[in-house]
Amino acid sequence: MNKLTIKQLAAEDRPREKMMLKGAEALSDAELLAILIGSGNAEESAVTLMQRVMNACGNDLNQLGKWEMRDFARFKGLGPAKSITIMAALELGRRRKLSQPAERPAIRCSTDIYELFYPLMCDLPTEEFWILLLNQAGKVIDKICISRGGIDQTTADVRTILREALLRRATQLILVHNHPSGNTRPSNDDRRLTDRIRQAAQIMNIRLTDHLIVTDGSYYSFADEGAL
Repeated sequence: MNKLTIKQLAAEDRPREKMMLKGAEALSDAELLAILIGSGNAEESAVTLMQRVMNACGNDLNQLGKWEMRDFARFKGLGPAKSITIMAALELGRRRKLSQPAERPAIRCSTDIYELFYPLMCDLPTEEFWILLLNQAGKVIDKICISRGGIDQTTADVRTILREALLRRATQLILVHNHPSGNTRPSNDDRRLTDRIRQAAQIMNIRLTDHLIVTDGSYYSFADEGAL
């Protein structure tokens, strides 16, 4: 059997490189399918092979989703393993369409934040610093623990906080940490850190909407107290 030429191998690798550089949305259906099968046959690359497959089904993924193994077997290089890989991917796509996306909780006030974090923090013997990331509509993207510390102090790196917000494309940011002592009043360090994060986030066009200090049964909201 003839081996693929260097030119053909480069064609097979191109979809992976393209996806890494530009994202999955930049790839054609044939290129995405080529990534799944990994390689073509002795005469053609994975991309060329999958272009022929797509042509055979009218460039319609819904039609391709109805194919059985015998339909794929008409194409040289599509044995049972590769055929099943494609069929499994198409079935996952079908199931995804049928699934209802989970509704993200919306944050409307400080009480919403407290109720979200109280189960995580009410019994902690040491301080933890968390961030809550929101989209433009105020719905939760993620909540992330930034640091864990001692009985009366923890640290929070501003760069780490902003990095997490940027990676998840958050437009709003909320800070949350606990006081195991039960005292809800912010320390001078709490105020200074809040101001540093607020200024840094503003440069990145991210709005710091609140900072909550959580205790067992109560909380302090910087926003409610006009401290932001």
